[in-house]
Amino acid sequence: MAVQQELSERALELLALPEDEPCLLLDLGCGSGLSGEVLTESGHMWVGLDISPAMLSVAQDREEEGDLLLGDMGNGMPFRAGSFDGAISISALQWLCNADSKEHHPPRRLFKFFTTLYAVLRRGSRAVFQLYPENDKQLELITGQSMRAGFTGGLVVDFPNSTKAKKMYLCLFAGGTTQSLPRPLGVEQTQTRKERLWGKPPKKSREWVLAKKERNRRQGKDVRPDSKYTGRMRKGAF
Repeated sequence: MAVQQELSERALELLALPEDEPCLLLDLGCGSGLSGEVLTESGHMWVGLDISPAMLSVAQDREEEGDLLLGDMGNGMPFRAGSFDGAISISALQWLCNADSKEHHPPRRLFKFFTTLYAVLRRGSRAVFQLYPENDKQLELITGQSMRAGFTGGLVVDFPNSTKAKKMYLCLFAGGTTQSLPRPLGVEQTQTRKERLWGKPPKKSREWVLAKKERNRRQGKDVRPDSKYTGRMRKGAF
């Protein structure tokens, strides 16, 4: 439950919603309502969609405040155009890549899902999917069909260098003004940790040259005086 809550909080953060303004959000693959609970606690209203009657029954027993709807994401979104200010999905999108019956065609189902999702989102809003793709081919299928449906955006990978903490989010923009992908977590922290461990400036930089000259001076070596040209890159010879 704690992991689900953290993933939901991060997805909500990536939506970049206006502060102190309640929004109507769509929770895709809402399950037992754990992610919806995060939305409620943040002051938002939400509608949850899930294919499992049993999971929705659990959500009802937990008396979640969102509206719950039984449905298959691959059949499209049964809502009015422009109804939602954003959408999140935790660990559900990759299931659309499975062919559970002869009628299921993953590329077609993904395209149906993304085109109808694009329609029900307010222009300029976002949809954020935390997902676990089985392989690169599956990820390419998902992202390709989303772009074909009109979305822009891309992947945000938190803690990319960590085996355990690495998390992948597909952050999609539904039209409107041009938006930039959010900065992933764990990238700056890794660089800072490396600097703290090694404490060395980049080789051949001005700081590196000055530090080397100072070490040589302490060792009694003959070193030229520092100047504004110290450490400056020389132009190549003609």
